Amino acid sequence: MKSPWHLWVIGVLSLVWNAGGALDYTMTQTRADWYMSAFTPEQLDYFYGYPAWAVAAWAVGVWFALLGSVLLLARRRWAGAAFGLSIAGIVVTSVYTFGVSDGSMAELSGPGALIFTAAIYVVTIGLWIYARAMTARGVLR
Repeated sequence: MKSPWHLWVIGVLSLVWNAGGALDYTMTQTRADWYMSAFTPEQLDYFYGYPAWAVAAWAVGVWFALLGSVLLLARRRWAGAAFGLSIAGIVVTSVYTFGVSDGSMAELSGPGALIFTAAIYVVTIGLWIYARAMTARGVLR
């Protein structure tokens, strides 16, 4: 089956979006001065204080989303599973970020953190639904 035009548009846009997430994760974990200098000392303490399980969940969310985008562009049916695992990582990370951490990201960054997190959920769930639909239509094999 020929790939529909929207597969390439959504695939490329999702790759750019998820590459941004991968960049953010990498720069935070490597503590890149040029990147982290945009944050307040309180925010830096918060980021650097993530427990290992929250960092692992964040990694799952980021890297499986990026993998999902690559698999979508490669027309592989595993794209849906990759986006599904990414959603699981996002949920666990959100539990820490907005639930069990000593100070929440919403307190440190204001309502923008909640809005951006909501956007991450909407995009990733949308990509998961899209990949599953493309698999059901036989576009992803």
